[in-house]
Amino acid sequence: MTTLENVSVEQLRRIISLKEQIEDLSNQLAGILGNGAAGPEVAQGKRKMSAAARARIAAAQKARWAKVKAASGTAAPKKRRKTNAAWRAKLAAAARARWAKAKAAGKTTL
Repeated sequence: MTTLENVSVEQLRRIISLKEQIEDLSNQLAGILGNGAAGPEVAQGKRKMSAAARARIAAAQKARWAKVKAASGTAAPKKRRKTNAAWRAKLAAAARARWAKAKAAGKTTL
């Protein structure tokens, strides 16, 4: 095979023409086969979904779940009761007492 230094301009034009023909035929073959095995690799990015499309999908999903929950007869979950500061202090004191008892018994593992 000759090096590119020894090739004439006319030969270079012929080489480029043949290379383009090969690529074109390769792409046609890939299109016929449908799997792109013979064609050049084409990087595909992630598909992007608009915010409006995401909102429509979310609304439809919420509607489906509302329908399922209504059919099963389940009511909405009860709201959690809020605790006042005195109750939280009483719970914290009880927890501290349990920890003190556990530490005194030597049952802590850290």
